[in-house]
Amino acid sequence: MHRFSVIIPTLNEEKTIQWAEKTFDEELKKKFNIEVIVSDGGSTDSTIEIAKKFADKIILNETKERQTIGGGRNIGALHSDGEILIFLNADARISDVETFFKLCDNLFKMPSIVALAFEVNVYPEEENLKDKIFHAFLNKFFATLNIIGLGMGRGECHAIKREFFFKVNGYNEKLPAGEDFDLYMRLRRLGKIINVYGVKIYESPRRYRKYGYIRTLTLWFLNSISIMFLRRSISKDWDAVR
Repeated sequence: MHRFSVIIPTLNEEKTIQWAEKTFDEELKKKFNIEVIVSDGGSTDSTIEIAKKFADKIILNETKERQTIGGGRNIGALHSDGEILIFLNADARISDVETFFKLCDNLFKMPSIVALAFEVNVYPEEENLKDKIFHAFLNKFFATLNIIGLGMGRGECHAIKREFFFKVNGYNEKLPAGEDFDLYMRLRRLGKIINVYGVKIYESPRRYRKYGYIRTLTLWFLNSISIMFLRRSISKDWDAVR
């Protein structure tokens, strides 16, 4: 059994998944007892070929239906054996990988903790002033949700104890958006969700560049409110921006 299972959902991510290829080498995986699982939703580019270079397991979506990101994560989790599940978006990068796994290892030794939440910022080489302002606000806002006991973790990176993930039946696969908020709300009822500082998750700004922050944040907010009170998202689909 592994200590960590890193589960990466993909769909035509040849441009972003190369970071994972460079990062999750055999030395790192052996040092922290990691298995890497790529759960692919039907890529038609070179994503799978790249994944073969570093992933221990590659799970392919063989259905004709479009897979939600929650569905991809759930399937990856079913094929995992790690005590701690790390769900990492294909475009996500960890600022300091060794510090990340050390923090996760130590924090999850506390029985009361069920999941961790991380600060998220745009890739440093692409970050502008607007990115800094909006992400500073978002990180404070989401951290506050955990402090007051509501529960939240940006979907770019979720770290969850295996037993609790399966106890709440994982992600709601029917939600095309807001599945991260929905999961952490349910996990919060079982224990503590801790905001982690000392390491950051970087994401691609591609969605913000295409739609802008106002539209993106408005959709996040409306989906969150709908999930909180109606248990469903406003968005019928969450388009893939590549």
